[in-house]
Amino acid sequence: MAKKILVLGGQGYIGSQTVLSLLEDGFEVVSLDKVKSDYLQEGFENVDYEYADLQDKNSLEKVFSKYDFDGVIHFAASIEVGESQLNPEKYYLNNVAGTLNLLSVMREYEVNNIVFSSTAAVYGIPKQVPILEESIKEPINTYGRTKWMMEQILTDYSTSYGLNNICLRYFNACGADLQQRAGEAHEPESHLIPIVLQVANGDREFLQVNGQDYNTPDGTCVRDFIHTLDLASAHVLALKKVLEATATVSQSINLGTKNGYSINQVIEATKKVTGKDIPLKYGPRRSGDPDQLIADNTKAFEYLGWKPKYSDLETIIDSAWKWYQSKGESIQEQKAKLALEQSL
Repeated sequence: MAKKILVLGGQGYIGSQTVLSLLEDGFEVVSLDKVKSDYLQEGFENVDYEYADLQDKNSLEKVFSKYDFDGVIHFAASIEVGESQLNPEKYYLNNVAGTLNLLSVMREYEVNNIVFSSTAAVYGIPKQVPILEESIKEPINTYGRTKWMMEQILTDYSTSYGLNNICLRYFNACGADLQQRAGEAHEPESHLIPIVLQVANGDREFLQVNGQDYNTPDGTCVRDFIHTLDLASAHVLALKKVLEATATVSQSINLGTKNGYSINQVIEATKKVTGKDIPLKYGPRRSGDPDQLIADNTKAFEYLGWKPKYSDLETIIDSAWKWYQSKGESIQEQKAKLALEQSL
């Protein structure tokens, strides 16, 4: 019998790609989200959809009472770094208190396996690059602190309750499904590649580049970009690890390529893929931006048997551009519709 998996945030950017990978691997999937996102629903016909708020424990219990889950993948979180500094209460309530509600309900219904979406933001400004899992954790924003708190809570739950958990620390998630079934549509958008594509498409006037004096070959920040298809495959492998465990599992694992691309390299690659010019304006550094963020991914290779296949820069940008071209207009229309409904 196929294993039944609850995916929290299954209609989100990385969650939707992981749902597709789970279905292709033979899992049964229930997607739990706070609100419905109609513009990310192509190719998801075999998914059961539930709606609940992590801060409402009763709503979670109703979902768990309907299904016999074998495991959970937890993507649902507030993720905007800037917003987390302006409104930390929202982040502690949603990311920490909400996840504690989830863990409580999982214990109540004897669901003992979870894969948790974490972030490279737990490291803060790294003292060495590439970054190892054992590197010092000094997050410099509320978002990173909430994720690091949850990793520590999961470790304690593993020790005391035997909870199987794997925390996956993403570096820079990017790209889109190669069949254009899922892609990136944050509001507001704060990630580099979709912003560059908005400029290429004429939806933004220019790209603001923050800083040209970093200690990198071309003076712009260097980041480790990882395609969502590769992130999704890592989640499936991590899920299998916890489901098949014969002893308690508690691990944190970097997901990156061990290679970095600079902002200038991303811009040049986007020009090549799209055939469009990218107007630029240069500004000062943003506070707290490290020169380089690059993952040491040895543990992912050795422990999960994972290897990125789609994370070369051209594939990332080409897939994101095709998805943006095919879905961008409908997404904007859907956002306007949702905004109107919420204002009534």
